[in-house]
Amino acid sequence: MSKDHDNIHRTETPDVSHIRNIEVTHERSDVNVGAIVKFVLFLTLLTVVVYVLMWGMFRLFQAQAQKEPVPGPMAMSEAERLPPEPRLQGAQGFGSELAKAAGEPDSKVPRDPEWEISVLHQLWEDGLKHGLRDANGQVVGMPIEEAMKKVAAGGLPSRANGPLKMEDFALRIPTAASSGRVTEKR
Repeated sequence: MSKDHDNIHRTETPDVSHIRNIEVTHERSDVNVGAIVKFVLFLTLLTVVVYVLMWGMFRLFQAQAQKEPVPGPMAMSEAERLPPEPRLQGAQGFGSELAKAAGEPDSKVPRDPEWEISVLHQLWEDGLKHGLRDANGQVVGMPIEEAMKKVAAGGLPSRANGPLKMEDFALRIPTAASSGRVTEKR
């Protein structure tokens, strides 16, 4: 063995620059460099276009969100949104309707909720004591005291057959065995 060979470290690559093989060069069939460059340029251009389109779309959405939304065709009007009668305090127009029903002069000043409650209780008590009234002021019901006296004098209606039995509450259902021709109580 030679001395030069012994001085080379085993992990070092030897100098092979003197070796030349003219037949081995870059093959165009291995990698198409032009196609790769075109693809990267196209991908970069497409990314920029998508970014600009998304930026425009978000600007459009933001402009639409700042506009007052138009109610849909099935949306209820203000009058339709009010709860059914009798309305509780604080509903629009309740105080003025309550003032008319109580016979007080209507004022545009908002009413105190405690006033509304007291007038409402007075109207309910009046309806219980003297009977309910319709929109024309005619009595359409009778006071509770009169109704209780009338029921006590005439008695409650009862069944002519006597006391109730469990069979009175049973349903007659066709049986499966009779193909629906005969019923049984269940």
